[in-house]
Amino acid sequence: MTKKEEPIHNKSTVIGKVVSASMDKTISVEIERRIKHPLYNKFISKTSKLMAHDKDNSSKVGDVVALIQSHPISKRKSWSLKKIIKEEKRESK
Repeated sequence: MTKKEEPIHNKSTVIGKVVSASMDKTISVEIERRIKHPLYNKFISKTSKLMAHDKDNSSKVGDVVALIQSHPISKRKSWSLKKIIKEEKRESK
């Protein structure tokens, strides 16, 4: 065993868009998933809003982020920011 083996973590990860970042160290992320209607066979978009912990306040509204499931931090917050995948372009005034 010369190379270091990484532990296997079975924590869920999701990708979503930041819709609110006005709280301290907390972001609100909208997750969109597509499901197929069982009768009509049409694909429908369903959304969920998750609260996530952002310890550095690094994400802004419009960013696409990856979240990882963690222990409950507060009543509605049990996800943590893993990384920012794509930053929203911001215009300077």
